[in-house]
Amino acid sequence: MYAVVRSGGKQYKVSAGDVLRVEKLDAEVGDTITLDDVLLVSDDENIQVEASKLAEAKVTARVTGHGRGRKIVIFKYKRRKRYRRKQGHRQWFTELAIENIQA
Repeated sequence: MYAVVRSGGKQYKVSAGDVLRVEKLDAEVGDTITLDDVLLVSDDENIQVEASKLAEAKVTARVTGHGRGRKIVIFKYKRRKRYRRKQGHRQWFTELAIENIQA
């Protein structure tokens, strides 16, 4: 069984037991959270995409940690104009362990 959920403007395909990184959520390590924005639920033979059935669907996950991703370097350059700008960015994330999918 798997589901497609939306978190932080991105969509993730998750199954029970998966570990995924989403954009930072306000939750403590060890808390159990519920992802309510479910877009699709599928067991091995049926796929549910109806809005009325997905309104009841939930994915529960446990927060296993917070951190920052690898550095992304932004470099702007214009030739012959002596224009150079270098900037770095590290995005915060929350690591979730998927426990259960309720259809």
